Amino acid sequence: MSWNPTLDPICPDAGNLEDIETIIVPRARDLGGFEVRRALPAPKRQMVGPFIFFDQVGPAEFLTGQGIDVRPHPHIGLGTVTYLYEGEFHHRDSLGSDQMITPGEVNWMVAGHGVTHSERTSVATRAGTSRLFGVQTWVALPEDKEESPASFEHHGAGALPVLQGEGKELRLIMGRGWGERAPVSTFSDMFYADVVLEAGAKLPLPDDHEDRGVYVTQGAIEVADQSFEAGRMMVFRPGDAITLTAGARGARIMALGGETLNGPRHIWWNFVASSRDKIDAAKEAWAAGDWEHGRFQLPPGDEGEFIPLP
Repeated sequence: MSWNPTLDPICPDAGNLEDIETIIVPRARDLGGFEVRRALPAPKRQMVGPFIFFDQVGPAEFLTGQGIDVRPHPHIGLGTVTYLYEGEFHHRDSLGSDQMITPGEVNWMVAGHGVTHSERTSVATRAGTSRLFGVQTWVALPEDKEESPASFEHHGAGALPVLQGEGKELRLIMGRGWGERAPVSTFSDMFYADVVLEAGAKLPLPDDHEDRGVYVTQGAIEVADQSFEAGRMMVFRPGDAITLTAGARGARIMALGGETLNGPRHIWWNFVASSRDKIDAAKEAWAAGDWEHGRFQLPPGDEGEFIPLP
């Protein structure tokens, strides 16, 4: 979820193979009825391209009346990317956005100087049993865009480029790759794709992006004679020709990467910035709770509660 439940992320150990720069094994976190597996940031890898957080949400099953309730909370200096395999979210933010998201669609919320949002399971979905499975990432903004006004985009599944053939289906969520470009706005050169591979199918990664990584959400893939099951992220060296091969049960992966930023970022709670001063200012603004005149407002229609500053 886009609300980071830890202030200073504690991440799992990473290892190295000859043909892979870094292997990341996410740590699972129970957030009360569902599980999140966090792959980024990791001890040896804060970012892959501009991607600074990577969470696998679920798979989870909810009984009638149950669901997700992430109360209103703030962000600065990043963009959140929500993409689902199963289930739905009801997104509200302080810009007035009120948007359902379903599988194959993308929600892209740019925090910039500051935004507040909530994510909940809808009343209609709570009327019966439901499932939830997806990925949420944070994209760190270039330093000259950290103070930009907040914005929100929603793109339906039909708006995203889809490539099919030779046992694979690739949906380009953001950026450019494989000869296509997604319609989602970006601030730096990047790529992000949902790829489903049949058993034995092969996928070359773009070789013209500075950083490249893949995360296996289902099945397994083989790289350099090594097999990687679901729940593993691999980060590859720049410029190397990399081809992924799906295992005997096929695979579903998220491929991501792009241009690196001008330096590391500071992370505290939901805030990402190039300086500690910017984070301290955001902390003070959220703690003040001046929803009418202050830096942060609560989402219209969801003003009854919020997550306090830790």
